[in-house]
Amino acid sequence: METVAREGTIHRMSRERRLTQVFVELADTLVDEFDLVDFLGMLAEATVELLSVDAAGLMLADDHGVLHVMASSDDQTELLELFELQQDQGPCLDAFRTGQPVIDADISRWPEFAATATAGGYLSAHALPLRLRGKIIGAMNLFRCDVAPLDPDEAALGQALADMATIGLLHEREMRGYIELTAQLEHALDSRVVIEQAKGMLAERTGLTLAAAFTTMRSHARRTGQGLTTVARAVLDGSLQTCALPAH
Repeated sequence: METVAREGTIHRMSRERRLTQVFVELADTLVDEFDLVDFLGMLAEATVELLSVDAAGLMLADDHGVLHVMASSDDQTELLELFELQQDQGPCLDAFRTGQPVIDADISRWPEFAATATAGGYLSAHALPLRLRGKIIGAMNLFRCDVAPLDPDEAALGQALADMATIGLLHEREMRGYIELTAQLEHALDSRVVIEQAKGMLAERTGLTLAAAFTTMRSHARRTGQGLTTVARAVLDGSLQTCALPAH
């Protein structure tokens, strides 16, 4: 019994340390090479790691209130989010429009979305707004492969992560001087194209999966203190040799 209790304590301490690390990363947006795509990608992956969900994705709105898919924990989730925008229905849209979490909702309320989600292996979906004092800048989708309800504590933690990310993003814009959100998103979308191209090139050259190629670039970016987009451009133009990247 003592061994089990000790292992449980170690696990809790490890999770608490990880939570602290994630919140610090979400608050630290004033680095020289702040990369919006990398920042949101980190949030999506950390959410899957810390909550009992199988996938997560982030959407941000431009100055006209139009949502754009910005990051996801995997490629399948990104396709589902794009479909959600195309059909103009789904939990993320509802969370963005109402400013309220969408938790444990029956996905059949969104027929087209439900059919595509189920085909992708997801049986339940939730969404959390990215908000700060009434200002809503986007939303985060959470997907699960079962229909079990999301624990209230986990839902609260997910919203805390979304809120902290919102504070970090708004603070970053304020401290660097006002930039139109639309321009910022356009730059981020351009960065996503560069990252996808580099990911494909790296996968072809090394035999890695696309997911592993992305993780390899991101690991190198964080290890060297560079932005993910900077690393991706270096892969594309050949200034960063494949052998210089850490094995995944």
